[in-house]
Amino acid sequence: AGIGKRVALDLARRNARTILACRSREHGQAAVEEIRAATGNPAVLLRLLDTSSLASVRAFARAVLREEKRLDVLVNNAGASGLPFAITPEGLELTFATNYLGPFLLTNLLLG
Repeated sequence: AGIGKRVALDLARRNARTILACRSREHGQAAVEEIRAATGNPAVLLRLLDTSSLASVRAFARAVLREEKRLDVLVNNAGASGLPFAITPEGLELTFATNYLGPFLLTNLLLG
């Protein structure tokens, strides 16, 4: 939803292979189908990613590096505010992990 979906739509309109990294399979698949229908670009893909989980970030990065020949653009758009205080299973504060640590790790892992 929001900025991330608009960016993905614009990239798909430019005929780019576009990977939507989403926490929710249901919402992500709906966005993929909407973007494919609006652009006619079949190369819009869904991959699951939860940036609050460093294990999820590592698994996502491994899959992208294994499956994709190259990565031209990375848009780190995940973010959350107003979450109740919580600690992730990895011992990190949830909002900090989601908004900063996960995207930082993802960027560094994809730099290769």
